Amino acid sequence: MPEEINVNFDSSDLPGLYHSANEASLTAQGKYLLALKAYMFFLVLASLVAYLSTDSANTAIASATLFLVSIGITIWLNVKKPEDIWYNGRAVAESVKTRAWRWMMKAEPYDNTPEHDLASKEFITDLKQILEQNRSLGEAIGEGESVKEPITENMQAIRQMPYQERAVVYKKYRVDEQALWYWKKTKYNKKMAVIWFSVMVALHALAIFLLLFKIKSPTIKLPVEVVAVCASSVLGWLQTKKHKELSASYALTAQEISLIRGEASYVNSEESLSDFVIDSENAFSREHTQWFARKKE
Repeated sequence: MPEEINVNFDSSDLPGLYHSANEASLTAQGKYLLALKAYMFFLVLASLVAYLSTDSANTAIASATLFLVSIGITIWLNVKKPEDIWYNGRAVAESVKTRAWRWMMKAEPYDNTPEHDLASKEFITDLKQILEQNRSLGEAIGEGESVKEPITENMQAIRQMPYQERAVVYKKYRVDEQALWYWKKTKYNKKMAVIWFSVMVALHALAIFLLLFKIKSPTIKLPVEVVAVCASSVLGWLQTKKHKELSASYALTAQEISLIRGEASYVNSEESLSDFVIDSENAFSREHTQWFARKKE
């Protein structure tokens, strides 16, 4: 296998449908998480206003208004369902990426189509099927990205390379980058799981302390309810982000990719390259399918 290849490849070289679905997914994810943060913020603020209330009508109205805003956010989330666009957009983007790499590497199902034009037609047909199966994305897919070509110049150039050079491209720009991505995400989610769990424990401990203190001094007004709402909000955030589960899943996938990377040295034919690509893409797809299932729980 050659050590160096005269080509650079990044996500900008992937099909236009990938960029459209990816952008739609990221936008919907941002809206969903922002709405969730806003819901928790107004819920905590409403409980704080209620705690600080001097039994006046104005403070009662203010507290009720904040609770109504929180309810309005939950209604918006249930009606608009931005999480569905987030999940479906990510599913489409990952499916397109997998198909693109298989096509560039002449791997199954594009390994028995020597004619370049015919292979391109099969690939575009597959992209149409992916889009057809996810019509719910609809308006979420941005028009600006949709004008990009389904097969970019870099994709065509890579497919025309000898299998030895294609193997180097695949290992460097697909396998190695995915391995690095999973390791970074493993460390990040492990760190965030510890931080948020510590915050939740601290809030629960504070609530217990305040309750015990209130037993000793029942006349003192303490923000027990406010702390309890904060603790519940942190718990809800942890359940949404699933940092601990993601850390374990990403670590397992990163280990699997590390093992798969070793198979690159045994690529000595078109057939072995195809097998290597299929094994790698199955690992990537398996993790993504598990992620999708967790998000739907």
